[in-house]
Amino acid sequence: MRLRPGEEHRETLLLHLDPLRFGGEVYAAVPDEIPAEVVVQRATTGDVFRLAFTTRLEGPCMRCLAPADVELTVDAQEYEASDTSADDELRSEYVVDGDLDVGTWARDVVSLSVPDQILCRPDCAGLCPVCGKDLNLEPHEHEGGAVDPRWAALEALRAEPADE
Repeated sequence: MRLRPGEEHRETLLLHLDPLRFGGEVYAAVPDEIPAEVVVQRATTGDVFRLAFTTRLEGPCMRCLAPADVELTVDAQEYEASDTSADDELRSEYVVDGDLDVGTWARDVVSLSVPDQILCRPDCAGLCPVCGKDLNLEPHEHEGGAVDPRWAALEALRAEPADE
């Protein structure tokens, strides 16, 4: 683009997001094509790129495997120095031979924006570690479950009366 320092170019484009895989599960962007705004601004020493869009990922809850979704708002920036001998910190990995790879940049930003856990609801109880039932639908506890032998010494301490 032939921009002078301080000038910018804005463009809205239709961005295709492929499904992402987290923890062996697939999370798909819904819809898979979304409008995104790309802004290119010329600085004195290079170009500043901005990418902004909102998407929703759908997939299984990370605790109980029920359907879950999360909405992500992305607003990312990259800088590409015009000096070809500039340090790597001043170069964007998404600019290759003068072309901006918006698809790869969008995928990486979405991957980094995903919360630690995608849950069907904030208070999801998950699955029972003994029988595998959904604790949201059937809350229960197992009586007299076997104590993990690694915790047996601590269990003995709990059984002793406390000295006062």
